[in-house]
Amino acid sequence: MAIREAIRDDFEQIGPIFHEIAAAGETYGYPRDITQEQAIELWIETPRKTYVFEENGEILGTYYIRTNQLGPGDHVCNCGYMVSSAARGRGVATAMCEHSQVIARELGYKAMQFNFVASSNEGAVRLWNKLGFTTVGRLPKAFRHPSKGYVDALVMYKWLEP
Repeated sequence: MAIREAIRDDFEQIGPIFHEIAAAGETYGYPRDITQEQAIELWIETPRKTYVFEENGEILGTYYIRTNQLGPGDHVCNCGYMVSSAARGRGVATAMCEHSQVIARELGYKAMQFNFVASSNEGAVRLWNKLGFTTVGRLPKAFRHPSKGYVDALVMYKWLEP
């Protein structure tokens, strides 16, 4: 198992993971019918860096890291994580989140913020809490879940400096 920086050609394996998650509409605020080109721009081209979690040449998960705000907020980063449905429950998200915090510090970030965590995504909320993130905001009914209707979106934050 290794986490390494992604290259554009990795989207051949990232794409199915991305599209499965986006099409489900349960965790990300992306259009459920997002195009391949839009997905590549969001996940590979726009972020400061993108990484993949790879095992025996197969990409099981991926994450991006980007500056959350410009100017006086540029010391805070934002990350997004996706794990293949076949690899869930194997610690991939934990490993990627821990790795992203190391990378964030190396890139000079002082904090990490998740802007729009669907409150119905209980596994992610539980994991982020376990890894030291705190819910600092709740946006009532801001996320439209395909089966649960309108659910709250959470803003979660972690100061990375000791």
